Amino acid sequence: MAAVSFLSPGRDDQSAQATAVSASVTPTVADSTTVRVASSTSTPVPVSSALALSPVAPATLGGADATAALQQLAELEIKGRAPKTGYDRDLFGQAWTDDVTVDGGHNGCDTRNDILGRDLEQIVFKPGTRDCAVQTGTLLDPYTGNTISFVRGEGTSNAVQIDHVVALSDAWQKGAQQLDTVTRVNFANDPRNLKAVDGPTNQQKSDGDAATWLPPNKSYRCTYVADQVEVKAAYGLWVTQAEHDAIARVLQDCGAATPAVAPAPSTATVPEAVPAPAPAPVPAPAPATAPVPFVDTAPPSDVYYKNCSAAKAAGAAPIHLGEPGYGTHLDRDGDGVGCES
Repeated sequence: MAAVSFLSPGRDDQSAQATAVSASVTPTVADSTTVRVASSTSTPVPVSSALALSPVAPATLGGADATAALQQLAELEIKGRAPKTGYDRDLFGQAWTDDVTVDGGHNGCDTRNDILGRDLEQIVFKPGTRDCAVQTGTLLDPYTGNTISFVRGEGTSNAVQIDHVVALSDAWQKGAQQLDTVTRVNFANDPRNLKAVDGPTNQQKSDGDAATWLPPNKSYRCTYVADQVEVKAAYGLWVTQAEHDAIARVLQDCGAATPAVAPAPSTATVPEAVPAPAPAPVPAPAPATAPVPFVDTAPPSDVYYKNCSAAKAAGAAPIHLGEPGYGTHLDRDGDGVGCES
């Protein structure tokens, strides 16, 4: 099918979508090359079965699912972030290409419209596109909890953007450099890693991982980090230690059970039969007593971060109540988590 006119190629995981605009937009008359915006009385067109994608995860993750995600997290490799050297959006293929082998590939509709069609409600499709190009719709944004009106057109489309849950540049620095081109293109268009969200919030996220950014809507954080774990496991990507710890905290807060530690093996022995008395041997000299090793029990030095910029530079953000360096000057909303964004 022909390319959708409002899509731009972009250079990273946000630049395929221009700077976001106001979430609630009044439909305007487009130029002669753009299909006119449907009126508010238009009848929503149902998504055709040929283009329908698998349903997304629930907004709130249950304890069992959170536990499963925590177990999957434990299987991810923990390594430092590789250099970003050589990263380019083009290494992940043409933005929103349909030429992929993941869910929704080769269905005659570009990936962006596939995700809009999956995530939006009250959808009206552009006539003549076989229920592909989403013209208008309503998004119940998972990142903010707000309801956003979507109107296709220049200056309005980016009120709703498609977020790579695991950002492309983050993936590049955590294993995607070693993936072949086909796999990278699949990664960039995999519906498991894509979510229609509020445009400005997506811009704020940029390429942050869970250690540096979480959705403002706290009730969605469990699902968000669980999705990141699933995607990283599927593509063999690793996590940093700070990222691992941040994800684990979120999942535990949603009721994930910490894996039980196996008990230490018993050291009890079966007593042996008492032998017959024997002549007492000449006692050997007692061995010298080994010196007791020194164990430094002094408490660690105090950690202090002047502001969130310092905490983030040290890789400690977000920082929780009780952790070294936490202070109320870093936690403006007083929820026990400082430097959340």
